Amino acid sequence: MAQNTRPNKDAYTLILEAIDVGVYKPGDRLVESDLAEKFGMSRTPIREALQRLETQSLLARDGRSLIVNSLDHNQMAELYVVRSELEGLAARLAARHATAEEVRVLQDMVLADADLVDDPSALARSNRRFHKQIHLASHNRYLVQQLDLVHRSMALMATTSIAVEGRGEDTLVEHQAIVDAITARNEDGADEALRKHISTAFVTRLKQENEG
Repeated sequence: MAQNTRPNKDAYTLILEAIDVGVYKPGDRLVESDLAEKFGMSRTPIREALQRLETQSLLARDGRSLIVNSLDHNQMAELYVVRSELEGLAARLAARHATAEEVRVLQDMVLADADLVDDPSALARSNRRFHKQIHLASHNRYLVQQLDLVHRSMALMATTSIAVEGRGEDTLVEHQAIVDAITARNEDGADEALRKHISTAFVTRLKQENEG
């Protein structure tokens, strides 16, 4: 049974991760029986997980069915405003509190990402890990919790801005600037660099939206 291979993951976490990595995309229908079979568990925890995800607005009703929610233009704009503020604060706190090991991990991540520039999907996954590392390096559990909620909502966007031509290379440059500021313990610089990174990503998404 899949339960034995995922002893620490409940139905909610498994479905949430599947949405986060794009297994289920905005507009996809989630069927209780299919999910129970996929994850090797009974329908009761699946049903409870779906209800929880609906309460968090990650799923929406489409008649009698539940589908992965999507964000409209205004929701996306609101999300990026909040993300910019919280991510900037995380970078500022990381510059203040990150350990030498945490800084080294960030530096190594930027170096490793150079090999992923031609693979937008892999770079997007690495990008999420990079941001999560900064969140953790802030050493503020309440900020990390709020950023988890924000990034959960980011999964409701059907595409990644990193897929836009040239965006991968720009992302690496921006990540390096963020890490350089954190390494130098430059709180203002780290805050500014991460806010600029988020702003550029938002402008790229707007272009995607207009071209789409």
